[in-house]
Amino acid sequence: MWDLFEDLRAVQDEVMRAGWGRARRHGPQNLADAGAMAWAPAIEISERKDVDMVSAELPGVSADEVEITFGDGLLTIQGERRAARAAAGERVHRSEHGYGAFRRSITLPGHIQAEKIEATAQDCVLRVLVPKAPDAQAKRIPVRVGQLGAAVTSGGKANGS
Repeated sequence: MWDLFEDLRAVQDEVMRAGWGRARRHGPQNLADAGAMAWAPAIEISERKDVDMVSAELPGVSADEVEITFGDGLLTIQGERRAARAAAGERVHRSEHGYGAFRRSITLPGHIQAEKIEATAQDCVLRVLVPKAPDAQAKRIPVRVGQLGAAVTSGGKANGS
């Protein structure tokens, strides 16, 4: 069975390993700077009966700077958050904001309606709704007692030929 949160956990583990690796290389005095170098938006994946929902926190990223694609069962959200420029005469002493290009990919189950995927952005949150296809009911095949159909048992000839 498909686990909706499996991809999220894998990506979180990957981001944490990459971020802490940079922090160790740069030393404790530059921990905040190292974190700012590896930025990825936080995402939330949830599910209702008829739709899967993916939300991404994108403060500082406008809707036209985000690209969403779907192919081969993979929903990808990518874009870039640019650093704010300091005003003339302003000197930044510390910045813990993350900047740069990001790409988040989520594997979706095969039972979706790709042509009906919708995305909206409001209050720095991107929401992607992925409608599920109508449930394909498994066809129950009754078991009969006796021989298979006449065409199969007689080599394609009707009985009595």
